[in-house]
Amino acid sequence: MKIDIPEGKDAIEYVWGEMVPGIGMAATKFSLAVYAHTTLGLREFEAARLRIAQINGCAFCLDWRTVRDGERVEEEFADAVSEWRTTGAFDDRTRLAAEYAERYALDHHGLDDAFWTRMTAHYSQLEIVELTMCLGSWLAFGRLNHVLGLDTVCTLPSGRTPAAGR
Repeated sequence: MKIDIPEGKDAIEYVWGEMVPGIGMAATKFSLAVYAHTTLGLREFEAARLRIAQINGCAFCLDWRTVRDGERVEEEFADAVSEWRTTGAFDDRTRLAAEYAERYALDHHGLDDAFWTRMTAHYSQLEIVELTMCLGSWLAFGRLNHVLGLDTVCTLPSGRTPAAGR
């Protein structure tokens, strides 16, 4: 943990809400909006989100699974995201979402015309803008939480402690 958290305080709430309330609350609203207002399918949404989580190394983000209308991706999905190039578990849109996430995070200057031709063949402009905003949110906030060590002290959705299995 890189930030001192007062005894009895929740790390995320303290850092995001109390330390920098003007910035943290706006960031929280943006982060929540990505989930509340998405029009993307669950599998492509989770493929992109998990690929960013894998790149960032955020324990909380890696453990999280988005639930939509009572459904979530299968347990093996995160492993398939790691193997997005070769997995048989993905359709073209899901594979492109994982590819876009990886390239956005690691080589955004390398998003060439060939990539955009494939992307626009499967996604509308609205969906591309939405996915790009989602990627920006996950990249920034997952990386922020990991860099400051917040991902190792927050309560994970699985109930595990972040150190276990990471």
